[in-house]
Amino acid sequence: MKWKLHIVAFLITCFASAQVTFEAKVSKKKLGVNERLRIDFVMNKDGDNFTPPSFENFTIVGGPSQTISTQWLNGVKKSSKTFSYFLAPKKRGKFTIAQSTIEIDGEIYKTVPVTIEVTAAIDKPKDPNDPNYIASQSIHLVAEVSKTNPYLNEAITVVYKLYISPNTGVETWREVDNPRYTDFWSQNINVKELKLVPSKYNGEDYRYVVLRKTVLYPQKTGKLNIEPLTLDVKVQVPTNRRDIFGSRLVKMVNRTVAAGSRTINVKPLPEAGKPLDFSGAVGSFDFEVSTNKSELKATEALQATVKVSGKGNLKLFELPKLTLPSSLEVYEPEHSEKVSTNLTGMQGQITDNYTIVPSFQGKYPVPSVSFSYFDLKTKSYKTITSKEIVINVNEGPINNIENNTSTLTKQPITQSGGQFLSFKTTTNFTPIESSYFFKSKLFWTLLLVPFLAIPLAIFLRHKKEERDSDVVGNKVRTANKLAKKYLGEAKKTLGNKEAFYNAMERALHNYLKSKLHIETSDFSKDKIEELLTNKSVNNSVVIEFIDLLKSCELARYTPFSNVEMQQDYSKAARVISIIDKQIKR
Repeated sequence: MKWKLHIVAFLITCFASAQVTFEAKVSKKKLGVNERLRIDFVMNKDGDNFTPPSFENFTIVGGPSQTISTQWLNGVKKSSKTFSYFLAPKKRGKFTIAQSTIEIDGEIYKTVPVTIEVTAAIDKPKDPNDPNYIASQSIHLVAEVSKTNPYLNEAITVVYKLYISPNTGVETWREVDNPRYTDFWSQNINVKELKLVPSKYNGEDYRYVVLRKTVLYPQKTGKLNIEPLTLDVKVQVPTNRRDIFGSRLVKMVNRTVAAGSRTINVKPLPEAGKPLDFSGAVGSFDFEVSTNKSELKATEALQATVKVSGKGNLKLFELPKLTLPSSLEVYEPEHSEKVSTNLTGMQGQITDNYTIVPSFQGKYPVPSVSFSYFDLKTKSYKTITSKEIVINVNEGPINNIENNTSTLTKQPITQSGGQFLSFKTTTNFTPIESSYFFKSKLFWTLLLVPFLAIPLAIFLRHKKEERDSDVVGNKVRTANKLAKKYLGEAKKTLGNKEAFYNAMERALHNYLKSKLHIETSDFSKDKIEELLTNKSVNNSVVIEFIDLLKSCELARYTPFSNVEMQQDYSKAARVISIIDKQIKR
């Protein structure tokens, strides 16, 4: 009888060891919104292709970490494998953590969903020996804003500092939530080296390290919100335990810290004294119009440069345009920017380079051009006017229509009857050497060329018919032609998010300006949509065009990949081509 019991016990043990288990275990099913939850996915056999749930109502502040344990019980080997996550709830409510899956021995196993209740924040006991409490009192993230009431388009700086108490340390950190800076033009400044700087926090000794620097240019007036930066920090907290050498042991604690949102009040630029040609430039600038030569021959080219240099929102306004005589052939300007951004804002220069080709002799004036900006130091508008430049074209054909018709007056003609006496009426002919043309090489060449040209003409005509019937190819060629004309600058900057989307936005406005003969940069997207609709452009195409403009604006605040930039470039080329066919001039 005894040996039977042993056999039954052995079979039960073997059967139990053969059962595969996979379950989700949580540290608690009810917690405050300021607390953290630990969830372990435990299996008693090693598996592959572990897929966790989405944790959509929680933020992962730690993990996944993986542990494997093995033990022997009554001669039987037991092993387990665990994937652990630390979660912070995003809001209050009842939430279900969905199933996770894993593959063990070719079978798919799933956990049972777990329901968690998140309540309002609870008061945590202030236990000086609790590592989490010590970490909460020792680590602080602060956003320092250089100015809380700037003017529209005035640069402000946000510096994020992590304050650390002397008795604690930081091992690593990662960004959990990045601010989007809605309604701002933004650029991050690289922090090349992290340095601990002694300082004070709430009157106590602390150290801080600068983690991030961002330059912002507000694009709207009124109260604007700067979203918080949130970090997950691994903190080294001292404990009451000591090692064999008497040194205090430390414990690693994960801590989520946020800089807190900040509100600034953006002042509008004053209306009093605002020049009519003001285009939004704010800062301190110099303005210059120059040419690379003042004397040249007709059909030669010269370069005229319109340049603004200095410090301010250089990338956020347009340069004034040159107005030149109609008898000069002027090409679209090539825009270039040499601008750097540091903690004080943008500085450098932007230029428009015009290529000008005169066709006739004469003196051509380049009229003076004015540039206006708002000076932040004097809080007033300033206008700089360039000098008039005269281009002297000293060789080439004379434009009689422009130069002579306005000055010639009709005079009465009197004939004396001897006005032709100066012409000689006798001639002296001399023979010249000549050769026979008939049957010469030139004769046979000219005779055969038309016959040889016939098959060539047939071949070219056949190719033209094929090209004309290639509807898809013609669309592609048209799109490429328009893209090269309007999107050339954007294509050169593919990979540089800021430069690419700035160039593409200018290209879209330049295209509309060319087709509609109006200045669209001053119009809202609703107005542009109305203009295109009135020109019989399909609604779906109009929506795509507006979406491109939105992408250009959104690129200031969010990251874009090279793939997305290439897709937007292709989309812009296609949309411009379609509009070019549909628009009614």
